[in-house]
Amino acid sequence: MNLPRSQKGLSVLGWLVMLALVAFLASTLFKMLPHYLDYMSMDKVIASAETDSNLDIHSVQDFYTHVGKGMQVNGIRDLDMKEALKVELEDEEFNVHLAYEKRESLIGNLDLVARFAKEYRFRMP
Repeated sequence: MNLPRSQKGLSVLGWLVMLALVAFLASTLFKMLPHYLDYMSMDKVIASAETDSNLDIHSVQDFYTHVGKGMQVNGIRDLDMKEALKVELEDEEFNVHLAYEKRESLIGNLDLVARFAKEYRFRMP
């Protein structure tokens, strides 16, 4: 018969399993968090093209220049803007499609994959 006072907390094996689980989750978080932060920065840079009245964006090249400067300011270096961002100008409206994926090695041949995709529509000023 087990007495209640002898059953206190986790065993050593329980602690090791819990520690391994926490380490795995922390490793996954630290590998993927920078990609999500870069995506949120790109989202803000692209959205600022419509809201910032000081910008003088009238062509597709002007839009790419604005996003390129925003990427420099935010330190986004591991993303190819020409592949991830497609900009079209139709009837004085910018159609912007941001789509890319990032992969991080997890264990051996297992990878973590994050896919980002968002559509924007802006009227020219």
